[in-house]
Amino acid sequence: MARDDFFKRELVTELHRVEATMRKEENFEKKIYYFSAAYGITSRTLRYTFHGDYLIADFVLTTCYNLMSDRLKRIKSGDPTVQIESKHFEQIQIGLKELADAFESEESILFPLEKILIATYSTTGAGNYLREKGMLQF
Repeated sequence: MARDDFFKRELVTELHRVEATMRKEENFEKKIYYFSAAYGITSRTLRYTFHGDYLIADFVLTTCYNLMSDRLKRIKSGDPTVQIESKHFEQIQIGLKELADAFESEESILFPLEKILIATYSTTGAGNYLREKGMLQF
């Protein structure tokens, strides 16, 4: 059990570090780069101690990173339809902090992951459309 506690502490520490590093960075491309460390730690944690919450978090964080990365590539290629805004990162950062806190206190990870996923989904075409219609809010 001490081994599982060690990896949980490492997960919590790294998620807090990712959130703090993203918060300090102003460049969106670097924020996305730092965000990749969130799924990096969940993936590593799964290799040493399995828990369904780690798997769910890994899936959501990996998917969100890929969506953000894809949106950035589209913007850089000249697609102006959906822009990434500071408020997207603010919600992701809040979600990462809440996720770390939920893991630490052994509370549900659903709401922090939902916060991250909604903010990320709003950078997709469909998500942005829902946001423009007022149906998606964060």
